[in-house]
Amino acid sequence: MNLSLYSIQAFIILDAEGNRVLAKYYHPKSHPDGESKEFLTLKEQKAFEKGLWQKTKKAGDIILYDSHLAVYKHSLDLILYLISKPIENELMIATVLTSLTDALTMLLRNSLEKRAVLENLDLVLLCLDETVDDGIIVDTDATAIASRVSRPRPDTTEIVINEQTIMNAYQTVKERVAQKIIQQM
Repeated sequence: MNLSLYSIQAFIILDAEGNRVLAKYYHPKSHPDGESKEFLTLKEQKAFEKGLWQKTKKAGDIILYDSHLAVYKHSLDLILYLISKPIENELMIATVLTSLTDALTMLLRNSLEKRAVLENLDLVLLCLDETVDDGIIVDTDATAIASRVSRPRPDTTEIVINEQTIMNAYQTVKERVAQKIIQQM
């Protein structure tokens, strides 16, 4: 048995009709352990995705498809997949997918649907990169993943008011009033 840190071979999001929304394949040409030589071309990737969608369009969690372990989750009009080798721990891969979908749900404000994913593709890819790095699982804490990815909202920026700020404002107003009085004389 050839163990490796490279657990994830692909992350795929397909819509309700089986069309690709997002796909990220890890090590498409060769894997460091010398085993994996799948998904070399876009045509092979699309054929794999189409067959995978046919098998998983109905509810479920985990299947073995085309010598790959596919852990998947339905979300409104999307199906999210993590693909790995069949020797990987199904529970670990399922935990990673759950963490990733939970983080995405937080980031997309409880709207994990095709439109939200496409509009926030940068957040989705950053979230994926914080969870899986080049096929290696790096984090499974959804809150931590979402906090590292989230960006501050411009409408919630706090203005810090302290004693110095108030004194500066008072001094500016005082100088302007003095200038107006001098100009009127």
